[in-house]
Amino acid sequence: MLIHMEAITRRYEVGEQPVAALDKISITVPRGQFVAIVGPSGSGKSTLLNMLGCLDRPDSGSYLLDGVDVSNFDDERASDFRNRRIGFVFQSFHLLPRLSVLENTLLPRRFLRGSDEGLEQRAHELLERMGLQRHLAHRPSQLSGGQMQRVAIARALLMKPALLLADEPTGNLDSRSAAEVMALITEVHAEGQTVLLVTHDADVAARAQRQISLCDGRIERDSAA
Repeated sequence: MLIHMEAITRRYEVGEQPVAALDKISITVPRGQFVAIVGPSGSGKSTLLNMLGCLDRPDSGSYLLDGVDVSNFDDERASDFRNRRIGFVFQSFHLLPRLSVLENTLLPRRFLRGSDEGLEQRAHELLERMGLQRHLAHRPSQLSGGQMQRVAIARALLMKPALLLADEPTGNLDSRSAAEVMALITEVHAEGQTVLLVTHDADVAARAQRQISLCDGRIERDSAA
């Protein structure tokens, strides 16, 4: 299993009242699966995504990713692990406006401990695959929304991550651009990439092999069950 979460709980204080954003969530995901996480606002989707991406730590429970127990990583170790093993695609792209397309794609290299041999060539190959080879020197402001999201996908894949996390990746796109982005994500998955995607869009969720529906911090339905 690539992902093994056991009884993950995460609570927040709302006023003086503790609220369980995640309440004893247990999930296993085999390598190479495409999973859509769905549910209404406040259901725990974002908290789960943050937990999966090692951006947050559970109050209780365990999380093994690619055989490594990441539940209690400190910030430094979590950051290094994220950079090497997890790729992120966000709704709002998160590209740096002063960097070029190529520089944005190579951003994970800045945080790499160790050799970066081959990364620039891989960035060029990924951007060519995304149809952006003529835009390497462009800034994000010179791109369409669909093009910016393709840069974000290239950046997420640069380090050959074990896990690709996508948070509403089509949320800021028109229908044509959204279809192109989903076609790319589906294509990447078909080549063996494990993908977990958070979405409100039923058509996007339908692209996945498996859907996990959350409600009030708990798994309401898992199509794999």
